[in-house]
Amino acid sequence: MELVVHKINGEVTDRKVQLEESIFGIEPNDHAIYLDAKHYMANQRQGTHDSKERSDIIGSTRKIKRQKGTGTARAGSIKNPLFRGGGRVFGPHPRSYDMKLNKKLKRLARKSALTYKAKEEGIIVVEDFKMEVPKTKEYASILSNLKLDGKRTLMVLNDSDSNIYLSARNLEQTKVVRADSLNTYEILKANTIVLVESSVKTIQDGFSK
Repeated sequence: MELVVHKINGEVTDRKVQLEESIFGIEPNDHAIYLDAKHYMANQRQGTHDSKERSDIIGSTRKIKRQKGTGTARAGSIKNPLFRGGGRVFGPHPRSYDMKLNKKLKRLARKSALTYKAKEEGIIVVEDFKMEVPKTKEYASILSNLKLDGKRTLMVLNDSDSNIYLSARNLEQTKVVRADSLNTYEILKANTIVLVESSVKTIQDGFSK
C-alpha cells in the first residue's frame, strides 16, 4: 500500500511511502483489539477508591435499643450499615486494576487497529517538520491545511518534540505520541492518524520484530 507524502501546508509532494502489508494489511483480530483496549483502559485507573466498613466507623458500640418490644427490627450498634453514618457493606478498597498481556498479543492488536485505519483511508503521511516555539495557532493551521478541522487526530512523531506536543496540548480533539508509544486504544479513538514521514520506518521496524 502506497501513500503520498503531504507538506504541512497541504500540498502533495512527489514522494510516496510504502506501507508494509504485514502491518497495515493483515487479517484483523477483533478479540486481540478488545483485550488490548481493555488493558489500556484498566491501567489508566488509579484504584485509590476506599470506603469505611462498620469496623472502620468511629462510634459507640452499645446496644442502641432493647432487643424486643419496639415493633421495629433489632439493632445492635450505631455502626449498622442500615443507619445513616453507618459502615458500608462490601464497599470498594484500594486495589490495582493492572492487566498483563503478552507482547505478541499487543503487537497483533496494534497491527489490526492500523489495518482498520488503512482500510478506512484514515492515515495521512506528512513530511518531517519542526516548530521553533510552541504555538497552538500554528499547529491548528497545519491540521486545517490537511483538511482535518473538527476531526479527532493522532499525530505520530518519530522522536519527542516538546514544541509540537505543547502546541497540540490545548486542542481537544488531537493528541501527539511517539511512534514507539502507539497503542490500540488511541489508534481506534482517532478519526485520522497523521504519520510523520520518518515515523513510518520506526513503526514498521518495531512491529516486524
